[in-house]
Amino acid sequence: MPDLSRADALMWRERLAARVTPDLPDRVADTQGGEFGTLIPADKEWPAGLDDLGERAPYLLWTRGATSSLTAALSDRVTITGSRASTSYGEHVAGELATGLADEERVVVSRGAYGIEGAAHKSVLAASGQTIAVLAGGLDRPYPAGHSELLGRIGDVGLLVSELPPGAAPTRHRFPARNRLLAALSGATVIPEAGPRSGTMTTVIAAHVLGRGVGAVPGPVTSATSSGANQLIRQGFAQLITEPSELLVLLDADEVSSRAATVPGVRQQFDRRPQRGRAGRSL
Repeated sequence: MPDLSRADALMWRERLAARVTPDLPDRVADTQGGEFGTLIPADKEWPAGLDDLGERAPYLLWTRGATSSLTAALSDRVTITGSRASTSYGEHVAGELATGLADEERVVVSRGAYGIEGAAHKSVLAASGQTIAVLAGGLDRPYPAGHSELLGRIGDVGLLVSELPPGAAPTRHRFPARNRLLAALSGATVIPEAGPRSGTMTTVIAAHVLGRGVGAVPGPVTSATSSGANQLIRQGFAQLITEPSELLVLLDADEVSSRAATVPGVRQQFDRRPQRGRAGRSL
């Protein structure tokens, strides 16, 4: 698969090896009636959005929690992702967006990381909404360790998902490979705060390739942690989002399904360092 990135190629090598690993059937069987479950494309709970990934789609998902949130329409799920080294501004924005989505009974998808993503998950839980955390390792190895309690609660009242079996460590190349799942699971991805070199940008690229909506929240032009979001807006790769209602419009737009399958130059644009410029008003 010469067109795959290195991270995706490594992930596929692992998955193909897992197909012939003698103990994999036993590990799957051990989950039945236990803490973890499994989904394959033939299951009714399988999220149809993942099929848009084509040859990059996972062949199996490990789950803990309510898989019913995966059966909803793409417009009922939104991915919130961003900087781990976030500011209070970014966390406030992420929390406001997540709460607004929960109030509208939309599902928030994220990765359970520190910063923006943790703020989004916590706000959804506080609003008694639904949230999904997509992990880069096995469900029995929550990462980051400092969010073990948060991820445990998500598994209790929401949903934990991984394409890797229990026991798998969250190694370096698994983090960017996971980002394609974040993009595919939702009708739109929103970036409250992120730098231009943030790993979050791989999710943006994946969302564009899939024809999903992308939104970004403008931040102070002096803030390095907002420069990536500002650049997304300035270069036309993201719609400007200042409140939950604007994100709902992005989610519900008919163009979610009709947007061009690829956006030429997206990856090349983010290989360049941003130039200083005006990015609009903050919340």
